[in-house]
Amino acid sequence: MTILVTGATGNIGHHVVSQLVQRGAPVRALVRNPAKAAFPDGVDVVQGDFLDVDVLRRAFDGVSTLFLLNAVVPDEFTQALVTLNVAREAGVQRVVYLSVIHSDLYVNVPHFAGKFGVERMIEQMGFAATILRPAYFIDNDVTIKDVVLGYGVYPMPVGARGLAMVDARDIAEVAAIELVRRHDAAQPLPLERINVVGPDTLTGADVAAIWSDVLQRPIAYGGDDTAAFEQNLRQFMPAWMAYDMRLMSERFLTDGMVPAAGDVERLTALLGRPLRSYRAFAAAIAAA
Repeated sequence: MTILVTGATGNIGHHVVSQLVQRGAPVRALVRNPAKAAFPDGVDVVQGDFLDVDVLRRAFDGVSTLFLLNAVVPDEFTQALVTLNVAREAGVQRVVYLSVIHSDLYVNVPHFAGKFGVERMIEQMGFAATILRPAYFIDNDVTIKDVVLGYGVYPMPVGARGLAMVDARDIAEVAAIELVRRHDAAQPLPLERINVVGPDTLTGADVAAIWSDVLQRPIAYGGDDTAAFEQNLRQFMPAWMAYDMRLMSERFLTDGMVPAAGDVERLTALLGRPLRSYRAFAAAIAAA
């Protein structure tokens, strides 16, 4: 029986596919654009999307375990529910779902609320699931490296509460471990949630200080102007998405993304190594 990976060409999904192949697991990847599907040998590729029910039914043929990752889009909740219903119709019981940390706290943020709704449906539909709740992706900051390097400012409105920033590769490896564990289990395992966090909970000032140290020159924190953040995002994403991200950043300021007690230790034990740090990310950017 096969593991179906959705979102397989994205920042997380392609790492999940690679991790599963390294572990000898049978993998099928659902992709919208096969031209982007540069996967290892042996990966079965199916072209389609979450709203094409006929393709989904073919994709789930012979599948026992689902990795569900869908992008931030206006109909994200509908896409997830269609996929879960087709999965259940196909007899799939085992799921690993990529949600987000504090999905039950950031209740006014559309893509958080949507993911929390999917979490509840996974429970109500009786899936044996691991719900992964990652914090802020370190990799997001690739998009602002030119501002840091060129203007000496860290512009993300991170705030003073702190975000437990996590590397996409760590998220993917945790996902692969959970997929294999559930896939190989003799019986479906109980539902559980895992906060997927980085080793450090960082404020905006902390991140600026890391960049200052790595680059050996002053980098300032750009402050907490979420309105300006929204306007900047509107240059390269739809207005509704930029507003969604502004709402998220406002919750960064009021609530942060702080891990629960024991989260870092649990992940370190699961991976068998330390979690990747923001400092290592910044140092790699600087070296390049």
